[in-house]
Amino acid sequence: MGRKSEDSKHDKAARSGRKPMGKAEYLEKLAPLELELDTLARWLQHTGRRLVVVIEGRDTAGKGGVISAISHPLNPRMCRVVALPKPNDRERTQWYFQRYVAHLPSAGEIVLFDRSWYNRAGVEPVMGYCTPEQAQAFLKQAPVFEKMLVDEGILLFKYWLTVDQAKQEERFAERLADPLKRWKLSPVDLEARSRYAAYTQARHRMLEATHTKHAPWTLVDFNDQRRGRLALIRHLIDALPEHDVPGTPIDFPPLPGEPLKERFKGPLRPI
Repeated sequence: MGRKSEDSKHDKAARSGRKPMGKAEYLEKLAPLELELDTLARWLQHTGRRLVVVIEGRDTAGKGGVISAISHPLNPRMCRVVALPKPNDRERTQWYFQRYVAHLPSAGEIVLFDRSWYNRAGVEPVMGYCTPEQAQAFLKQAPVFEKMLVDEGILLFKYWLTVDQAKQEERFAERLADPLKRWKLSPVDLEARSRYAAYTQARHRMLEATHTKHAPWTLVDFNDQRRGRLALIRHLIDALPEHDVPGTPIDFPPLPGEPLKERFKGPLRPI
């Protein structure tokens, strides 16, 4: 099981011989999606709806890249990225979901979870950071918690980014060789290399327990990260209700007279 693809459908696509998407093609296809994301954000503001997007996957899958692709064209006041550190002593005594609740969106907001409450379904049980009983309790409570979010009117989307072990090893090696990417390698990441099969088993348990009608999982092939980003963004946009909103015209009259030049006094001089 250790070296098999995350999913047979994705494994077939990975072997199809399709070349990785180049940067120029990717940017060309991303541009119209950015405009649609902007329309989506304006629709959320117009209607007061709230959107939560959970991005999960193995180390090196590309979670940060797709989150950046979604958030980059949007107003940071309306789109927040939540990537919580490990809980402190006080948080460890709380209800497990409690610290995530504080980061849920208000009206018109988007929250992108870079890892989420699903830490307890993957890294924590695999690495021994929680007990088997705690992990099992999470799998029972998560669908109930998510049903409460959906019943409250929150739009909830959950994505798992799939990546094969050979591709994961390639990306780990790339990070190790690049001083500007080496910060992405942690002791937990390195330990995870030998636990690919254990993470696979944990993923299967998670999907079986938490893939529900009200909060389904969507698996996205991220062996080619650029194609994966485009596919995920396209799916997110298409899965939401019709979200066209009327544009608000902005009156932008010309300034009277000549525009003034910026002038400085005192010892400071512009460079």
